[in-house]
Amino acid sequence: MVVGAVYFLIGLVGFTVTGFDDFFMHDHDVHLLGFTVNPLHNLVHFAIGLAGAAASTGLRATAVFGWVLAIAYGAVFVFGLFAVSTPEINFLNINWADNGLHLVSAAVGVLVAVGATKIATREGWTDPPRPGTN
Repeated sequence: MVVGAVYFLIGLVGFTVTGFDDFFMHDHDVHLLGFTVNPLHNLVHFAIGLAGAAASTGLRATAVFGWVLAIAYGAVFVFGLFAVSTPEINFLNINWADNGLHLVSAAVGVLVAVGATKIATREGWTDPPRPGTN
């Protein structure tokens, strides 16, 4: 839930910097706390935030969210290594600070997935009961 909330807020605040025009702009002068953004980049953060909130409903969902976060941000990190110096493919307006944060985000995803799996294994993969069920 915390990871999702952070990404959700970053996405919302990012839109105050970029607005909603020119979704794929590549302009390293448009940044949020040193991290370059564009509306598409903000939308991705917003969607990850919503997915993180939705995944907080149970241990299985949290573990899956963690692995998806790790794999996706690992891939974005590798993409960013090339995109930073190639504006033609840099549709997310990634800079080197973003690359570092994407690598950290991939590591956080692994920690979330492993942590949820450890807790779930210890507790027998019991998710909280859903409303209306016993």
